[in-house]
Amino acid sequence: MVRMFVAGVLVGLLPATGVFADPFPAGRILSGASGDWNKDGTSDLAILVAPDNDDDGIGIYLYLTESDRPLQKLVASAPDKIWGNTKLDGLYGQDPEITALANGSIAVMSQNSGIGRNRWEQTLTLAYREGRFIVAGYTYSSYDTLDPDAGQSCDYNVVTGKFKTGETAGSTAAKTVSIEDWTDEIGQTACGLDLN
Repeated sequence: MVRMFVAGVLVGLLPATGVFADPFPAGRILSGASGDWNKDGTSDLAILVAPDNDDDGIGIYLYLTESDRPLQKLVASAPDKIWGNTKLDGLYGQDPEITALANGSIAVMSQNSGIGRNRWEQTLTLAYREGRFIVAGYTYSSYDTLDPDAGQSCDYNVVTGKFKTGETAGSTAAKTVSIEDWTDEIGQTACGLDLN
């Protein structure tokens, strides 16, 4: 297992004989996680990559180990997908993170808990289904440092359409949305969030 430091954390990424089969995305790795996304018994890879310039959002890149050899193959590429700090000397409380979940899914977290009065956290839960990565869940919570009644929250299961905003449960049409096609407005609209 090759190991490397990602955002100050030692992460096991690839089998010792594995290499990337596709060109590596430009930019700098901010966070990485390994797990068995497609449940074939081999270790796969998920990374967040900072763009080359500060005008774009952070990209999500998802790799699967090829079935006949230990090479990582890029199977999903979603540049400019989440917001967050991209600099090692940037503001605390705005760092994105990608982690492997015990069930084989992937959590992609972004946040602003360090500046301004509007503080928020958002998590996308990604799952590998029918040969592609989809957004299975969207979770959002916010609070206002000056107005304790101004916070919002939502936990939305995109696949089933069920959601909970605050203490209110509801449902909307079930969806299958690939990570490439996902926009945060999909989750915000389903939950009825007003983020303006």
